[in-house]
Amino acid sequence: MNPVTAIAGAVCLPALAAAAVGALHRRPNLREAATLLAGLGTFALVVSLLPAVLAGARPSLVLVAVLEGVPLAFEVEPLGMLFALVASGLWVVSSVYSISYLRANGEAHQTRFHACFAIAIAATLGIAFAANLLTLFLFYEVLTLATWPLVTHHGGDQARHGGRVYLGTLLATSTLFLFPAIVATWLISGTLDFAPGGILSGRLGTGEAALLLGLFAFGIGKAALMPFHRWLPAAMVAPTPVSALLHAVAVVKAGVFSIVKVVVYVFGVASAPQTFEWLVWVAGFTIVAASVVALGADNLKRRLAYSTVSQLSYVVMAVSLLTPWSVAGAALHIAAHAFGKITLFFAAGAIYTAAHRTEVSQLDGIGRRMPWTMAAFGIASLSMIGLPPTAGVVGKWYMVTGAVEAQHWPALAVLAAGTLLSAAYLLPIVYRAFLVAPPPGSPEHGEAPWPMVAALCATAALTVLMFFAADLPFALASALASG
Repeated sequence: MNPVTAIAGAVCLPALAAAAVGALHRRPNLREAATLLAGLGTFALVVSLLPAVLAGARPSLVLVAVLEGVPLAFEVEPLGMLFALVASGLWVVSSVYSISYLRANGEAHQTRFHACFAIAIAATLGIAFAANLLTLFLFYEVLTLATWPLVTHHGGDQARHGGRVYLGTLLATSTLFLFPAIVATWLISGTLDFAPGGILSGRLGTGEAALLLGLFAFGIGKAALMPFHRWLPAAMVAPTPVSALLHAVAVVKAGVFSIVKVVVYVFGVASAPQTFEWLVWVAGFTIVAASVVALGADNLKRRLAYSTVSQLSYVVMAVSLLTPWSVAGAALHIAAHAFGKITLFFAAGAIYTAAHRTEVSQLDGIGRRMPWTMAAFGIASLSMIGLPPTAGVVGKWYMVTGAVEAQHWPALAVLAAGTLLSAAYLLPIVYRAFLVAPPPGSPEHGEAPWPMVAALCATAALTVLMFFAADLPFALASALASG
């Protein structure tokens, strides 16, 4: 297929699916078939772009000139290719899971859910393929607006409050910090196009570059750097499939993806390390502080939410070290975290559906009744910790290598501390599930509906597969680091 057609189709097909879902709201089987077919079609279109990108090509599509020299345009480079593969592939699995979850729990507004989910995927692919900062900003904002109805899906006071925190934080950070950073970049460089080596390279002093970097880093609120992280745990009022979307497929991945893209293509990896030193420390603090909060959280989704806050900052810290290995590690961790974290949230949703349990303290012996679910949870936990044979160890290996290469020993210490803390808040859940007896008189139950279990087993399998078949993601990550 023509790459231009594939780019346009990959971004437009999910949007068209949203319209089809709305039109078929009275025929749920057809509505959900449309969702699944659109997911498969979108993934196929994204995969069709892969050979060209691996061969060094950068397929592009210019839609319209918004300003002179600033078009709404797409270009597929290695990082965007990796992100698009992860997002479009996980949309298919998420759709299978979501359909079963919504039906099993009798959720209302299922048509709105699937339509907004599809629009969110379209926005995510627009971010992945953005050729310049303006295109990225526009789709970034669409993603925020498309996911707000998902966060407030249940409609109660708690959901509305979570939605206000979510929308307010993300719109405020992008309006007050990100947009001014984009305008400043245009005034300084005369362009917003992403370019290897960085469009700001050699144009700013260390202090000025650090200030502009701060606007970008905190303006991209979806990366959940402290103190702009509270929207993420607040959004846990949403149904579990939405939590999976926020943490693994779209929202937070769009945040760290955008930061990596800004570092590589706006500032350039040859920037002065002093410019990024403060960001290494902020990300390192976020890793440790969020892990400590997760350690004390009894609610399972809250523990996983703060785990995400911590894990995202591994990406930010790694790319801020500005070495080829650490940049590659940051890109690889985007994919590895996606597979692992979506499995953890899928498992949390399966536990809620089958056993109606939401607290870690309620999980004694649950692995004996839900062995497939908790085995998948255990595999994903190993990936979050960074242990073989799972995907998490791949990115962390290159992060460690990059920290040693940069001789940044505090970053190396943070990686070690974060690993130990991840083990401390995840492994006790697995221990409780399999090695502690169920409380006397606890109700009998089995696994969640089989499509949910199949989906979480599939993502757990992907977590292991990436460990044994890391050549493809590494090829894209190394191309990013060298480009």
